[in-house]
Amino acid sequence: MSQLVSPSLLSANFGNLQDDLNMINGSNADWLHIDIMDGVFVPNLSFGPPVLQYVAKLCNKPLDVHLMVVNPMNYLEPVKALGARVMNIHYEAETHLHRAVMKIKESGMMAGVTLNPSTPVMMLKDIIADLDLVLLMSVNPGFGGQKFIAHTVNKVRELRELIEATSSSALIEVDGGVNVETGRLLADAGSDVLVAGNAVFKANDPVAVIDSLRAL
Repeated sequence: MSQLVSPSLLSANFGNLQDDLNMINGSNADWLHIDIMDGVFVPNLSFGPPVLQYVAKLCNKPLDVHLMVVNPMNYLEPVKALGARVMNIHYEAETHLHRAVMKIKESGMMAGVTLNPSTPVMMLKDIIADLDLVLLMSVNPGFGGQKFIAHTVNKVRELRELIEATSSSALIEVDGGVNVETGRLLADAGSDVLVAGNAVFKANDPVAVIDSLRAL
């Protein structure tokens, strides 16, 4: 089964962002992954509204927005205004997860929930049937360029079993340290969407890397 590929904007060259977005537009990338960080939920800051509006205007790929923030539902309207395809919030950041997921779906976006590396897949047992997507972090969130956490492959298998057992239609997305080598392990375990940052944007031929990931 081929993979959807969502290159991570966090690894793009912000001194030459338009060229990188042009590359993404001309590639076979399926989505563009956007990590929004608040410096509280994770120890880093990323993009503010002006940059995001610029990206949304220039990118012709669906936006896959990953909120690494406290109070993620405060961002519902701004994310919707970008025309995002996916709004992804952390299990660890939202107390009223079911209500939040329903609001995201009612807004017309796909509702995703992210799990940190230390959060077990079974924490989603009672909500998996309502989700459009689950993002498994294969690094600790907050920084690009980290080493892939190998246990994530087992989590993908566990999540695939849970999805099948509950007849959920949720996609499995993985973010962190993804390249062609680790991507093959994830695809074999049952992933659907691969988020790749450095593997794409730091490559000599980013378009070819995207094609290689899609073919896994």
